[in-house]
Amino acid sequence: MPTELINGFGKVYLTIEFDTVNNWVYNNWIGYQTYVGIIAGADACLHPLRDHACSYLLNDNRQVIGPWDHAVEWLVTNWAPRAISQGLTHFAHIVSSESLAALSAEAMHIGVNGKLQMRMFDDGDAAQEWLRLAQRASRKA
Repeated sequence: MPTELINGFGKVYLTIEFDTVNNWVYNNWIGYQTYVGIIAGADACLHPLRDHACSYLLNDNRQVIGPWDHAVEWLVTNWAPRAISQGLTHFAHIVSSESLAALSAEAMHIGVNGKLQMRMFDDGDAAQEWLRLAQRASRKA
């Protein structure tokens, strides 16, 4: 059952769900993202990653409105090291290429480069296929 996080206006701004079929955590971010909301949401997604010993995150920003640059530094310096230390290895980030959120995602990608396998996609199917290929490769290793 997905976890839903609600903003100050009573609207869902994030759903988090462990996908048992694909063995990854799926985050679906919705609307404008505040600094406080991003921190709460990013921290909340650590729980299913840890609880399921999951190394794969599918992070969907296609419904995000506006940039979230205000949280990139915190994500890179605080959240990412904690996620990596508990086993996160692959982060597939879906963004609409023409959105302002894509610029924020690119800044995060640059910040975590070399510490975490992170790729950006504008297509959900391609993001899922990349995670599946990573899972197959890790089983062969």
